[in-house]
Amino acid sequence: MLLSDRVLFLDGEALVIDKPEGLPVDPPRDGSLSLENHLDSLRFGFRRWPLPVHRLDRDTSGCLLLARNPKAHGRFTRAFEARAVEKRYLAILDGVPTGDSGTIDLPLAKTSSAETGWRMIGDPKGKPSVSHWEKLAVADGRALLRFRPETGRTHQLRVHALEGLGFAILGDPVYGRGRKSDRTLLHAERLVVDRDVKPPIVAEAPFPDRFAALGFAAPEGAAPTRG
Repeated sequence: MLLSDRVLFLDGEALVIDKPEGLPVDPPRDGSLSLENHLDSLRFGFRRWPLPVHRLDRDTSGCLLLARNPKAHGRFTRAFEARAVEKRYLAILDGVPTGDSGTIDLPLAKTSSAETGWRMIGDPKGKPSVSHWEKLAVADGRALLRFRPETGRTHQLRVHALEGLGFAILGDPVYGRGRKSDRTLLHAERLVVDRDVKPPIVAEAPFPDRFAALGFAAPEGAAPTRG
């Protein structure tokens, strides 16, 4: 797998790749491969390795922003913290929610137990967490949704799908009926980061083949499947 073939945006300070599902951003405890193992191939003539600005879950594919120098990393990190970033995700839900669109305003908190480990739950005392959603298509009792998260909490869309809409994201082994070998069907479709002087960073990842295999086509306005 060559991540250098999956570049969506590149200039002197920013790099956006279409992260494959199954590749963790941070090195796992089991020592398996992660994004770090690919950073040398993403230098594109620079001496420094690019550094990820944000995180996507291991199973989540799509737009991942890396900064090509420390100063840019700081600016981009502050943009994410200030919610000055437009993010768009696609997800296949294990069911069909009622309604065509809406907003989920559900604060999130972390909980853990010895039996099941840690997870995020809706909690009025948790951190503010807001996601906008729209239903794009239905096939075989499942729904393709587009999410526009305002905040960037851990597992936000996975919990909002389950607790806010009543259906987990298909394949989710923590919040849904997925097994450990399954992959959560979540895809970071689009990323826009405004910059003061330079034009904004705009990246769109191709519609995933794994979504198409379940009978869904790239929605209007989306990039087609890779290939």
